[in-house]
Amino acid sequence: MRNIFIIGAGRSASSLIDYLLDKSQTEDLHLTIGDLSLELAQKKIKGHPRATAIAFDIFNEQQRKSEISKSDIVISMLPAHLHFEVAKDCITYKKHMVTASYISPAMQELDELVKENNLIFMNEIGLDPGIDHMSAMKILDEIRDQGGRILLFESFCGGLVAPESDNNLWNYKFTWNPRNVVLAGQGGTAKFIQEGTYKYIPYNKLFRRTEFMEVEGYGRFEGYANRDSLKYRSVYGLDDALTLYRGTLRRVGFSKSWNMFVQLGMTDDSYVMENSETMSYRDFINSFLPYHPTDSVELKLRHVLNLEQDDIQWEKLVELDLFNSKKIVGLRNATPAQILEKILSDSWTLSPEDKDMIVMYHKIGYELNGERKQIDATMVCIGEDQTYTAMAKTVGLPVAIAALHILNKNITTPGVQLPINKEVYLPILKELEEFGVVFHEKQSSYMGYNPMNVVR
Repeated sequence: MRNIFIIGAGRSASSLIDYLLDKSQTEDLHLTIGDLSLELAQKKIKGHPRATAIAFDIFNEQQRKSEISKSDIVISMLPAHLHFEVAKDCITYKKHMVTASYISPAMQELDELVKENNLIFMNEIGLDPGIDHMSAMKILDEIRDQGGRILLFESFCGGLVAPESDNNLWNYKFTWNPRNVVLAGQGGTAKFIQEGTYKYIPYNKLFRRTEFMEVEGYGRFEGYANRDSLKYRSVYGLDDALTLYRGTLRRVGFSKSWNMFVQLGMTDDSYVMENSETMSYRDFINSFLPYHPTDSVELKLRHVLNLEQDDIQWEKLVELDLFNSKKIVGLRNATPAQILEKILSDSWTLSPEDKDMIVMYHKIGYELNGERKQIDATMVCIGEDQTYTAMAKTVGLPVAIAALHILNKNITTPGVQLPINKEVYLPILKELEEFGVVFHEKQSSYMGYNPMNVVR
């Protein structure tokens, strides 16, 4: 029997665990699910005879080493900064490792040791990063295999609410970690290349420079730039591409509205607000507005943001109940970003009957045999419910499939890596189609940069 140790039983682990349990009999697997919450781990395995739930503390060195040493492969669904200790133990006990997280500098430094021990540390194998890498590389490799030259590469992904559950003015609900949504775009200037020119967007301008696109059957979306689109330039083999842009998708109008919070300073996570525990929502808003002896909070806010009372942006703010003097923040020593997250969670948390939606969009312009062409590839995945969300499916399934392929020696290239090689992405993408994760490609003539659809 082969043992898989899964660390973390959070939201993204549901589909991952179910997939491996479904395969456990035919593939002779036993799963150990470790989480700080034993109850949560037990809930995920549903009494399955080939799974064990344990209370697990990543900082308990003795327990961590013991569980890793007993496994054949380790899947870490922990936050990215906690992978490193697991990775070092995996090297010590010569165990393969799989994560959905970005490769950190510390993880990358282990590459030589991982290769020396003939181990596979597969990272960035979730949704974004993950499915975005694999689906993009498949198209890019197919073009290059024909002798084509890549001119433009744009890639967007968004975790959204499904159309049937889209019932607020923002056309948005939290489908993954709310904190990451509130802090999106912070920590550095967005960088990309457009028509051969390097472009930079500071955080305070990020949500006013967007690109618009249509997804057949699902309407229009907008995309704002990710922090560093150039990070994957060499990885994807796009050093000669004239345009390289990676972004996040939202429904049209969201970014303009979110920019109100950015301009007011409500997304700041760098300082603590005094008396946050007893502060009302209305007090919170007023904290960012100038003093006036007679004007109301509402009037001051409309003046600062230059909003009319019949403006849709104003209606969006009212919908969030921001001006309620009876609702209390109730968070001790909280930052503005933490308070904003609390307020938004009142309105943007998925209801039990709500479904989420993942949308991914690649636009690739290329030259082949003297002709300029374009491929638009789109993928839309709708969740089943709050447990089996589209996010859980698209993050967890690639992780699970990759782990099984590594165990079965179908993936053999050692080292700290991401899923950009054919031996990795071809079988995983093919199997994902069985679960409804399907890309639809549309061919057209490549017309180059179209300023009508871009506000950059």
